[in-house]
Amino acid sequence: MQKIELMAPAGNFESLQAALDNGANSVYFGVEQLNMRARASINFTLDDLQEISDRCKAKNVRSYLTLNTIVYDHDLSIVKTLIKKAKEADITAVIAMDQAVIAMARELGMEVHISTQINITNIETVKFYALFADTMVLSRELSLRQVKKITEQIEKEQIKGPSGRLVEIEIFGHGAICMAVSGKCYMSLHSQNSSANRGACKQNCRKKYTVIDQETGFEMELDNEYIMSPKDLCTIDFLDEVVDAGIKVLKIEGRGRAPEYVAKVIKCYREAIDSIEAGTYSKEEVISWMQTLETVYNRGFWSGYYLGQKLGEWSKGSGSHATQKKVYIGKGVHFFPKANIGEFKIEAYDVAIGDTILITGKTTGAQEVKVAEMLVNNEKKEKGTKGDSVTIPLPFRIRPSDKLYKIVENKVEA
Repeated sequence: MQKIELMAPAGNFESLQAALDNGANSVYFGVEQLNMRARASINFTLDDLQEISDRCKAKNVRSYLTLNTIVYDHDLSIVKTLIKKAKEADITAVIAMDQAVIAMARELGMEVHISTQINITNIETVKFYALFADTMVLSRELSLRQVKKITEQIEKEQIKGPSGRLVEIEIFGHGAICMAVSGKCYMSLHSQNSSANRGACKQNCRKKYTVIDQETGFEMELDNEYIMSPKDLCTIDFLDEVVDAGIKVLKIEGRGRAPEYVAKVIKCYREAIDSIEAGTYSKEEVISWMQTLETVYNRGFWSGYYLGQKLGEWSKGSGSHATQKKVYIGKGVHFFPKANIGEFKIEAYDVAIGDTILITGKTTGAQEVKVAEMLVNNEKKEKGTKGDSVTIPLPFRIRPSDKLYKIVENKVEA
């Protein structure tokens, strides 16, 4: 089995660093408008491109700019500027679905990856887009059997992209799934004039609805299921079958998620991919990874359509089913490098010996550690509270203004 590329989401510098620290081979990100997370307040700006590129190259990680929304005439100048700036910053590739974006990227000499929004489901479509792109994301509705048939045909027919290399197939491996075919949904546009295909989805499908018979007025709630809100995709428990399907890139969804989500999910899938390569992949390891994945944002898990399932599995409630949550405690003040000690100002709640803390920051990423000892206002104490200055030995550097959280159990309704 060939080792596959693990592709991480990055919605901001904290998440980017979390991806780099936990073993991602590549990251994908959006810049302001024209990506499928355009509504998010955490998108990067044009001025961030060089730093993104530099951080990725320092870790030998590939960088992908997402430009995969519907594009109108008034967007074309913005598209050209974005691609030009990405080229200048030495970003690895552009992820696109609009033919104008594909053409501009090729004209400017940028590597192109085809977005899942194109909805590639057969080998002939792969052949067509091989004229423009080296990597393609297949439709999320395919089974692994269908995926494998496509990868085998690429090998058999020696289908190559512009680089001269065999076309690489990418699929989604973990994260949120939209109810629409490969994300092409119009519900948000029709109901709130906010287009999902322009990155402005209002996520109407994640709400609870009552179905009404117009003739009789009879109402029902369909067993209290959120019938348009699928559970999150998870493939870690059959990842060996995913790898065997011949894919080259495994994409993790989550550009709108917190940095600790990126850190934990990427760490789990990194370990899983490495264990498959080493021949140690086992049910016991899968159980451990699943327990970790359940601690961060999720709507419950299912296998998507990869194993041949025809119908979706729906969420039983709104929001996250995570077994843990973070509580804001305070912020970083100073780091003492010789002693490897971080100083924090406690601004809310308390922190005590034995607590698991999370520290996030633009350069720090998302670091989790258990408090074994600490000083409170320069005295040895078991607990620090609001207003206190707390110093904690740490195996990593923190920066002023890094955020300090405590990880606590989160009660989830069955």
